[in-house]
Amino acid sequence: MFINRLSANSSSRWLHTTAGARYFGPCKTAEKTFDKILVANRGEIACRVIRTAKKMGIRTVAVYSDADANALFVREADEAWRVGPAPTSQSYLNVEAIMEAISASGAQAVHPGYGFLSENASFVKRLDSAGIAFIGPKEYAMAAMGDKIQSKIIAKQAGVNTIPGFDGVVRDAEHAVEIAEEIGYPVMLKASAGGGGKGMRIAHSAQQVREGFKLASDEAQSSFGDSRILVEKFIEEPRHIEIQIIADSQGNVLWLPERECSIQRRNQKVIEEAPSTHLDAETRRKMGEQAVALARNVGYNSAGTVEFLVDKYRNFYFLEMNTRLQVEHPITEYITGFDLVEEMIRSAAGLPLTTTDQNAVQINGWAIESRVYAEDPEKYLPSIGTLSKYQEPRSWQRENDVRCDSGISEGSEISMYYDPMICKLSTHGPTRADAIATMSHALDRYLIKGVTHNIPLLRDVIASADFGAGHTTTGFLAEHYPQGFKGHRLTAETATQLAAVSAALQCIRQARESSGRAADHIVVLPQLKDDGSVHKLEAHVSLDLDAAAVNLQGTSSFSASVEFAGNEYASSTMSQLEVAWDIDMPFVQVRHKAKDITLQFLDPLPLGFRVQFMGTKFDIDVLSPRQRELMQLMKEKEQLDTSKMVLSPMPGTIVSVAVKPGDAVSEGMQVAVVEAMKMQNVLRAPRAGTVRAVHVSRGATVNGDDILIELE
Repeated sequence: MFINRLSANSSSRWLHTTAGARYFGPCKTAEKTFDKILVANRGEIACRVIRTAKKMGIRTVAVYSDADANALFVREADEAWRVGPAPTSQSYLNVEAIMEAISASGAQAVHPGYGFLSENASFVKRLDSAGIAFIGPKEYAMAAMGDKIQSKIIAKQAGVNTIPGFDGVVRDAEHAVEIAEEIGYPVMLKASAGGGGKGMRIAHSAQQVREGFKLASDEAQSSFGDSRILVEKFIEEPRHIEIQIIADSQGNVLWLPERECSIQRRNQKVIEEAPSTHLDAETRRKMGEQAVALARNVGYNSAGTVEFLVDKYRNFYFLEMNTRLQVEHPITEYITGFDLVEEMIRSAAGLPLTTTDQNAVQINGWAIESRVYAEDPEKYLPSIGTLSKYQEPRSWQRENDVRCDSGISEGSEISMYYDPMICKLSTHGPTRADAIATMSHALDRYLIKGVTHNIPLLRDVIASADFGAGHTTTGFLAEHYPQGFKGHRLTAETATQLAAVSAALQCIRQARESSGRAADHIVVLPQLKDDGSVHKLEAHVSLDLDAAAVNLQGTSSFSASVEFAGNEYASSTMSQLEVAWDIDMPFVQVRHKAKDITLQFLDPLPLGFRVQFMGTKFDIDVLSPRQRELMQLMKEKEQLDTSKMVLSPMPGTIVSVAVKPGDAVSEGMQVAVVEAMKMQNVLRAPRAGTVRAVHVSRGATVNGDDILIELE
């Protein structure tokens, strides 16, 4: 009743081709598999599956909601069918509409991607009954391992190391408290079905268990249609390391080298790498063998991932099994040469794996993945909007050393209805240092305008000394940014670089109207303090041109010296500065003191411009000495006092309002819950007081920064 057919427009197909068109390697399958498969998903993973299917000569069918009618994955498929309006419950989780699309399109098999119906055993059963192949594990294996409660019991039976916890179904919040007090705090509350960090809470007290139980169960119901929660001991200072397995229906099972996924926010992975710096060969082998034993115990076929928590002594404990393709699978493909989607399709078609020899699985170099999200990197709150400018990075030092798995293009809409991921950005190199350097360069060359994004956070983590040394745990972000990530904090070196380059950019911009060989500028940079506040860092920059004129298209050479006011940083002596910039184009390539630096010129401002440097956006004033004199006479604009207001941190839907006018509230008291992109966020009173006004009710749709509640 929902579906209608949309034929692919061949003229628009492959608009998204990037430097990574050959990531997946040549097709290894000569045998017949399927004529046509339907991809029951959206976005980047739908694009990913479609590309391998095309490589194998298989026609593809997309399904789409009203919000995705013009999406890239719809254009890349050979045909597409509408399955409902934007909400996931009415479209991508609408089994009846998807079954109709399968029937109408004549698809012989379904690839579920990840999320949505990818771990829904009842959906697999429906497909089996209809004679449609599911490109994933069998229904009985998915039912057994997709349920986190049942999978833990099975893991114990298979001899896999497990975390202490309660193996049964938790009845209610009070039952969860009883279990937590028996196990000992801290505990992890998490959804029995699904994954992706949704339906997860860490609790250190009975009150946190009660509060977390409700939030976790509500999120689990909203995301997976299953509100069951399990409780287990939370391992402190752990590393999150997982083993990829691939299996066919003929009994062959291989384990592939591990992925480390310890850099997380809200229990969702942000940066992953393969292999892990923490494992030795013996631990890797033991983890792999336990993963294979678990898969054999349930007769598993297709791709799957066995996740472990690993402590500092390399003791490892079974966490869960994801009975689907993982988000972070590209880095495994990078270091092993396997196309995991091709292996899944072969398995579903009854063919053996492309190799069944465990000894043939080798580690080739190092790979890192950064998940680029449309979100505020300080509070991890999603951002929606239209991508007004969008340009993905290309290969850098080696062919295909940069891979972008995305499902968007310039002009795409980031909607409040779906996960805010923009792209999975992966890099590869012969060594970890090479992969890190390539990732830094790729993040600097990634242009995104129109939505707030987390590239500033990703770039700061990648550049950090602890990440470089491999010192990562699941608490990395909380430990390094206890007040939340607020941007790159300038060091003496980076402040000098930014001040000198800013003066050079201003000189190049002014060269349109005038010319000259020398210039003095006062550069005002925003600098973060330890407490997260921002103050102005002033630098006097003297420039001398090394040529007769500034080059408006190409490289301009300067001699530059930088002197900071207040002796905050030591002054720099005259040094050479080369700036390659086609004026008003986004990318600026700089060489300063034998270091290569990439900036993005984003927008002109009344007294300067906005640039992106070290991943972070900086609004910079570049003034003449006379302008600086006059600026000191101007009053600063007063800021709006929001201390008595509760603002919506993001666009979303109000789930509940806990107060009414006249109620007394204490600081930190829960006053409302707002949901966006299937994540629930608790809003708390900013101070003690009395509620003066409540401007929203349950079910209301709100925008970011809307005033929800006011206090007297």
